[in-house]
Amino acid sequence: MAEQSSSHRHGLQGLSSVEAAERLARDGPNQLPGNAPKSTFAIVREVLTEPMFLMLLAAGGVYLALGDKGEALFLLSFVFVVIGITLVQERRTQRALESLRDLSAPRALVLRDGVQLRIAGRDVVCGDLLVLREGDRVAADALLLSGQLEVDESLLTGESVPAAKHPRASESASTLQADTDSDRVFASTVVTRGTGLARVHATAGHTAVGRIGTDLATTQTPSSPLQQRSRRLVRSLGLLALALAGAQVLLGWGWAGRPLLDSLLSGIALAMALLPEEIPVILTVFLALGAWRIAQRQVLTRRITAVETLGAVTVLAVDKTGTLTMNRMAVAELATPTLRWRAEGAQTLPEALHPLVEWAMLATPGDPFDPMEKAIQHFGHTWLQGTEHVHDGREPEFAYDLSGEILAMTRVYATGAPQQHLLATKGAPEAVADLCHLDADRRAALRRQVEDLAGRGLRVLGVARGQWTGEGASPGEPPAWPGSQHDFDFEFLGLVALADPPRPEVPEAIAQCRSAGVRVVMMTGDHPATARAIARQVGLSERPQVLTGDELQALDDATLRERLRHTDLCARLKPAHKLRLVQALRADGAVVAMTGDGVNDAPALKAADVGIAMGERGTDVAREAAALVLLQDSFAHIVAAIRQGRRIDDNVRKATRFVFAVHVPIVALALVPTLLHWPALLLPVHIVLLELLIDPACSVVFEAEPEQADTMQRPARPVQDSPFALRALLWPLAQGLGVAALLLAAQAWLHAQGWEAAQGRAVVLGTLLVCVLLLIQAQRDPTRPLLVLQARANRWLAPMAAAVGLLLAAILGIPALRDLMGLAPAGLAAWGAGAGVLVLSVVWLEGLRRIARCGAGARPGTSSGPAR
Repeated sequence: MAEQSSSHRHGLQGLSSVEAAERLARDGPNQLPGNAPKSTFAIVREVLTEPMFLMLLAAGGVYLALGDKGEALFLLSFVFVVIGITLVQERRTQRALESLRDLSAPRALVLRDGVQLRIAGRDVVCGDLLVLREGDRVAADALLLSGQLEVDESLLTGESVPAAKHPRASESASTLQADTDSDRVFASTVVTRGTGLARVHATAGHTAVGRIGTDLATTQTPSSPLQQRSRRLVRSLGLLALALAGAQVLLGWGWAGRPLLDSLLSGIALAMALLPEEIPVILTVFLALGAWRIAQRQVLTRRITAVETLGAVTVLAVDKTGTLTMNRMAVAELATPTLRWRAEGAQTLPEALHPLVEWAMLATPGDPFDPMEKAIQHFGHTWLQGTEHVHDGREPEFAYDLSGEILAMTRVYATGAPQQHLLATKGAPEAVADLCHLDADRRAALRRQVEDLAGRGLRVLGVARGQWTGEGASPGEPPAWPGSQHDFDFEFLGLVALADPPRPEVPEAIAQCRSAGVRVVMMTGDHPATARAIARQVGLSERPQVLTGDELQALDDATLRERLRHTDLCARLKPAHKLRLVQALRADGAVVAMTGDGVNDAPALKAADVGIAMGERGTDVAREAAALVLLQDSFAHIVAAIRQGRRIDDNVRKATRFVFAVHVPIVALALVPTLLHWPALLLPVHIVLLELLIDPACSVVFEAEPEQADTMQRPARPVQDSPFALRALLWPLAQGLGVAALLLAAQAWLHAQGWEAAQGRAVVLGTLLVCVLLLIQAQRDPTRPLLVLQARANRWLAPMAAAVGLLLAAILGIPALRDLMGLAPAGLAAWGAGAGVLVLSVVWLEGLRRIARCGAGARPGTSSGPAR
């Protein structure tokens, strides 16, 4: 690499691996204090202050007052079960988040043993040589030894203008204490321009950002909109539970004539039944584990809130190079005004093309990072090896970088004469033609050549050379370089066309997007014909329209939105254009996921609903601005992440529907007996028993639910479509009401037949436990009959069914436990009533499923089943 050559010129090899390991062991990792995992004590404290626990304590106190020590001990012992379940869930979630943090930790390029290594930022030690490039986030405080940089230090200074950095003539201890920081770079700042080599002198808490404090390290991730809505819902239902529980106590005591303590137990049972404490657990566990699952698809989630947005993405705006294509460029053709040459099958390179290749190499860094520039240097060394046209080790005096105003770059070289300088330029053909001041006829001929090459999917560069005369004000000083490349005179040499074949998996991934209602828009800086050719090869679009950056600038916002509705290809774009395109798409109602890799892509990545940074070729700035990072720069992995996002969204909705469906019969069985002057059916001990099934069903069974067959064959859900909206909950509430009515009808029949209260309670509770399984199955796949097993079974469903069976056997077969629950053996006729309830529950749930299917089929653009 270029920086490696620079380090060799300075005689720098960096630390040895042994030295680095010793310093890391001595000084510790290069990390600011972070958020420590939640301690076991903190988890236990949270459980002890939850409303459910407080209600358990109250119920236990009432049982003690009644003299029922067994029931009191059972309830209080359940606290330890709750703590155990919570610890397991918390640790599971924490492990997933920690693995994501390890993947997303900043990395640094260092020189050790004379070799460049990419290491974790926490492994950087004092004395390390940092290789810094545009877009890198500096890993530690360091002294600049070589190179020229511009660094964004706004994190430390609040100043938005990048600070210029340049090395001093000598490195000494006094340098570090100097008033100016022009030769120092600081941890957590960002290189916005240039390259350089710097020696680390402070890490971790000893850096400038470390001395400021730990506020940045301890910043908490904000809750997602879904989590905020769920907390509001739980608070509202909690207040409703308290109001109804108070009414239940008063009705039971003052109207039904029950003893006060019995009425208190019924009121506590009702409050416990009404409180959907599982909802926050669902969102916390599902989003964290969902992010971990997405990471298994080579897509890192930097912000957990992006997981819930993935399922709603309607537009995927992607770059061409490296995302749709392999990013493995090779020079395929050369062209001058009079000669065309193809690399395929060629044995020699005509002498007339040697200057074109020579000046293309001079316009390119000797050991570049960019794949296109690597291809140019590789081609030149292959075909010009042993000729006078190869100038290895020759370094420019000055360079003009690619900019938004001029899509070309120029490198200036010294000659034998002090005043004479050589100019090597490459860039977009139209930009190079403009620098060469070609006449109209030559421009037209050049345009035809470029369109022919780009029309075959080749990336085309123009190459030019020039001379300039200038000298410094005094000997030894550099000349006053012109402010722009337009101030030079150039000679146009020809075109270099590079091939970058499409990734083989892209056509299938784009077809999946199309069937899923996700529109793919290409945003590239390449020539329009190149964009059109690649789009045709991968099946992205058959529309011929291409929106260019120059056209975009001439459009107002309303016209741009209208144009984008009919355009899938955007070419010759600058970074500012991408930001405006994202804003226009979002203003038109789209949910946009966008890819980017450069420093200047960061604003657009932040503006998108889901910013996606390239992990292999992207800059640190782009990765930190994005919500997702591709660990492998492949379009197929983005589509896989969207598929996972939809699966997670589906499963959150299934679990939410189950919570509301299963709580309805529990509430009904706790409330209705008081109104009908029946003995209490459900007591706090029974609610606790049911929670042993409901909690794992939410956090384990539904989280592991496989994706549905039509996951990528239906449109994305509207982003404002909440799983807690009344429309989404109508079907589960209807399911629960039907089951509740059947259970109450069975109790009414048993009561009329003269069965004892304990026997009726045994039948109702046993039947309800089996109904929990039916309600789980009813939420899984609305496209299939209730009792039909799915081809892709949930591996946790069988253990769940076994747990229900064991629980039933225990509470009905073990006398001590049966007495503790207030149950009694019932005859065959009573259990026949329970079996009838199960059969009718299946009929009710299946009937609702069919009605929902018919309703969904009658609405255009909808998929099957209740709201997912």
